This record gives sequence, structure tokens and C-alpha cells, in this order.
Amino acid sequence: MAENELKIPRHVAIILDGNGRWAKKKGLPRNMGHTQGAKNVELICEKAYKLGVKYLTVYAFSTENWSRPSDEVAALMKLLRNYLKTCLTTAKKNRMRVRIIGDRSRLDPDLQDSIAELEEFSKDMDGLNFQVALNYGSRDEILRGVNKIVSDIKTGVLKDDIQITSDIFEEYLDTAGIPAPDLLIRTSGEQRLSNFLLWQLAYTEFYFTDVYWPDFDEEELKKAIEAYNGRDRRYGGV
Repeated sequence: MAENELKIPRHVAIILDGNGRWAKKKGLPRNMGHTQGAKNVELICEKAYKLGVKYLTVYAFSTENWSRPSDEVAALMKLLRNYLKTCLTTAKKNRMRVRIIGDRSRLDPDLQDSIAELEEFSKDMDGLNFQVALNYGSRDEILRGVNKIVSDIKTGVLKDDIQITSDIFEEYLDTAGIPAPDLLIRTSGEQRLSNFLLWQLAYTEFYFTDVYWPDFDEEELKKAIEAYNGRDRRYGGV
């Protein structure tokens, strides 16, 4: 299918998987895979926006990732610090709005400050809407949302007899104001959601590829979008 004939998904979500295995395959330290994976995020942001994607959400660090070896976690946090600085430049260059989803309270104060600076700097950008999931877990997000609702009822922000609808509940999620993904891509051959956007992916098309994330390029993105175009999109059994 020609590129100009493709129906481009408005929102693409990606589980960035396979960095460590990519490095091992090449005889490199595991952390080199994460470094290369971070570089690839910037590339795919540019290519996705060029194709017409309006929202891109990537799963960068999960609530479960804290259980990895301490040296690997430390390396990931160092990489994150550097990436947030790079992201400021990228946001300015490409007019990209950046939002961080997840529980940032566990992150070090300097990281929280960098996130706040990046979000404030890019809030009025009119290019790609780029969401990065950091210390994110969908079950944690849903529980935090429920607790916020309970708190707002107690403090009178919400009426105590309110009926919570899907629209109201979605305003309490990290993704409030962001449309649900049309297409989810997971690299490296794994076929599970790993606690990612469980509420938001209810009607999303899934695409799994054996390609490791550092090797996932523009052509691989087009393959995923072509597969998306071949799906019969139906809701509610219609």
C-alpha cells in the first residue's frame, strides 16, 4: 500500500522492548542497549510525526522496573536525566509537546524538577504530542485515580452522591485529555501488555514484532501502520 493511501492512526503507543537482548546479541553491555534505545525514541518521534501521527506514547520505565539490578536501575536513571535534557532541545526544534505519565513521586527531586520544566516549556507546542510513561503501571494509575476521586468527594470537590461515569473517571487518569491509542506496538516478540494503559487500550489494535526496539526504524513503523490498515475496526460487535 502506498504511503499516501495509508490511514494513519491518530495515536500510537509503543512498548519499547528488547534493548538488553539487542545489546547481548551484539556482545555489548546491557546498558548500551538502553542508550541506543533512547536514541531511537527521538528518531521514531520524528518519523511518526512526518507520517501524520498526532500522539505518540512510549513505555520507558515501569513500576516493576525498580526490581531490576540496582546498577541497571542507576544507569537507567542517569540515561533518563540526559534524555530529559535532550528532550528540551527536541521539543523546541520540532515544536513537540511532552507530557510524563506515571507516579513521579518516587523519582529523585532533580528528575521531578526536570519533568516539570519540560512540561511547562512545551505545553503550548503544536507539533507531536509525546507522552513518556515513567514509573508507570496501569494498575497503579487506576488506583491513584480512584483515591483522587475518594479524596475529592471527602473535600467536596465532587458531590457525595455523584455517579462516576467513564468520562469522569478518565479525567482522573494520567492520560486525561489525551485520546485513547488507535494502535499499540510491542517490539522484541513478546505478546503481553505488561501493565501498560489497561483502561486506555480497550479498543486498540495490537501489533507485535520480533524486531528489537533499537532496530525498529521508519520502515518497521510503516509495516505496523500497514497492518493497522488491514484490520476491520469495529466497536461493540458492530
